[in-house]
Amino acid sequence: MRVLPVSLGRSFNGLWFATGAANLGDGMALFVLPLLAIAVDASAGGVAAVTAALTLAWPVFGLHAGWIVDRVDRRTLLSAVNAVRGLLLGGVTAAFVADVLSLPLILAVAVLLGVAETLVDTALTSTIPMVVVPAGRSRANARIEATINVTNQLAGPPLAGLLAGATLALATGSSAALYVLAAGAALAVTLRRTRTAPAPAGGAAGADGGAGPGGGAGTGRAKGELVAGFRFLWAQPVVRTLTLFTAAMNVVWAVATALLVVYAVEPGPLGLTPAQYGLLLTAMAVGGLVASVLVEPLRRWAGTTRLMIADAVGTVLFVLPVAVGAGIWAVAAGAVVAGAGSSIWRILAGTVRQNLSPPELLGRIYSASRMISWGVIPAGAALAGVVAEVWSLRTAFMAASVLAVVVLVAFVRFALRTDLEAAVRGPAETPA
Repeated sequence: MRVLPVSLGRSFNGLWFATGAANLGDGMALFVLPLLAIAVDASAGGVAAVTAALTLAWPVFGLHAGWIVDRVDRRTLLSAVNAVRGLLLGGVTAAFVADVLSLPLILAVAVLLGVAETLVDTALTSTIPMVVVPAGRSRANARIEATINVTNQLAGPPLAGLLAGATLALATGSSAALYVLAAGAALAVTLRRTRTAPAPAGGAAGADGGAGPGGGAGTGRAKGELVAGFRFLWAQPVVRTLTLFTAAMNVVWAVATALLVVYAVEPGPLGLTPAQYGLLLTAMAVGGLVASVLVEPLRRWAGTTRLMIADAVGTVLFVLPVAVGAGIWAVAAGAVVAGAGSSIWRILAGTVRQNLSPPELLGRIYSASRMISWGVIPAGAALAGVVAEVWSLRTAFMAASVLAVVVLVAFVRFALRTDLEAAVRGPAETPA
C-alpha cells in the first residue's frame, strides 16, 4: 500500500515563498556589495573587508539572535527584518545614484545585513516546526534547502551580474524589492502551537532559561536565558554530537574554500581561468540542489544513517584529490559529491535538531549550534593559510584529508549505535 506524503500546508508555502524571495535578494546583494566597494575606489583590503563584515555577525551576535527569536513572534520578526533589509539596500541604491556612496557606508550596511541574516536564518529553522508536523519536516527542510541552493547560489549571482551590467543601482534596487516581497509573504504564515519536547536528562533550562524561585534575577536571569540554548544543546547527546561533527567537518571545508582557488586557478596546477573556476563552483552547487530534491526518496531507500555517512565520505573526497595532486575531473567530481553531501547533512541534521528540541528554545539551540559549527571556519581558514605558507598547499590539503578520515571513522561508530532514523522521523505529535 502506498503511503501518501503529508501535506505541508498553506502556511509552509508562504514561508517557502518568502525564503525564496529573500535568498534571491541575498544572492544578489552578496554579489553586488563588493562591486560597489570597487566602484567607490576601495583598495583590495577594503573589498575584502566588505566580505568579512558580512560574516562577522554569527560569532558576535549569533547567540543573541537565538534569544531574540525565542522571545518574539517569529512571523513578525521575519517580516520586519526582511523589510529592514529592503530599506538598507534601498538606501544603498539611493546613495549610489546620488553619488554619495562611500566604503564606510557599504561596510555599515554589510554588518547590518549580516546581523539580519542571523535573525532570519534562526527564525526560519525555528518556524518550520510551527507550521509543519514532524512527519513532514524532512520534506519541508529539503524544499527549503533546494530553494536556497537555487536562489542564493545559482540564480542570485548571475542575475545580479546581468543587472549590474546595466547599472549597479538596478541590481541593488532589485535586491531591495525582493526583500520587501519576502516581508509581505511572511505575514501570510499562520503559526500553530505544539507541545514542548521533553528536556534531556541533566536538566537543561526551561522556557525562560533563568533561575528558579529564589534564584538570581535581573542580569543573572537574562544571562541564563541567553545561554539556555547552549545548555540544552550540550545536554542533548544527539544534537550535541551532530553539532561537534559538523564543526569538525567545517574545519575541512574551511581549508578547501580558502585554498582550492589557489590550486585550481592559473598559475595553480589545474590552470583554470576564473570563469572555469566559477563553473566548478556552480557544479558543486548543482550537486547540492539535486541532493536536496532527492533526499527524501534517498532516505527511504538507503536510510538516514547511510546518507549521513555518505556525506562524511564526501568531505574526504573534497580535499583528498588536491592532497594527492589529482587532475580537474577528480577535483570536480569530489566537489560535486561534497556539495551533494553537504545539502543532505544540513537537511537531516536540521530535522533532527527540530524534532529533539523544545519549540520555545529552538532559536537559541540553532544559534548555539551555528556559533559552534561556523565559529571554527575563520580559524580553520587562517590555519590553512599558515600551513600553506610555511610548508605547501598540498600539505594543508593532506592535513585536511587526515582530519576528514578521522571524522569519518568516528562518525561511522557514532551513527551505527544511534537511531538517527527515528530522530529524523520525529515523535508522533500530540495536539496542543
